[in-house]
Amino acid sequence: MPHIFIEHSSNLAGRIDLEELTSTVHRSALQTGVFPEGGIRTRRVPREGYLIADGHADNAFVHLVLRIGVGRNLETRQRAAGEVFDALCDFLSADMAEFPLGISLEVQEIVPETSLKKSNLHDYLKQRKENTK
Repeated sequence: MPHIFIEHSSNLAGRIDLEELTSTVHRSALQTGVFPEGGIRTRRVPREGYLIADGHADNAFVHLVLRIGVGRNLETRQRAAGEVFDALCDFLSADMAEFPLGISLEVQEIVPETSLKKSNLHDYLKQRKENTK
């Protein structure tokens, strides 16, 4: 974990590099040191239908949801959220200087009793790292 969802208004497509947005968020989550590399999954979810504030076409939003496994203390969750949010805000600062933009982030804990998982990603990551030595 985490599963990261970058929800954003579709009007950002012509204003920012969405691939780099995804990479920036993904890297920042990894750099927190809180989450294992094999567990981070980042998805971008553009929203076509939205209405923001007064409805002006320039208004935009980016909302991150970090869904994480339970067990981390509040301080760790706050630190990780803050580091990812700071990276997101830094990335979006140029757009925010020119256009109306709302940026938000929310951490949600995944309840283990109803969360099923199956993955071999950790094994492949280990193997790839061993092959590059």
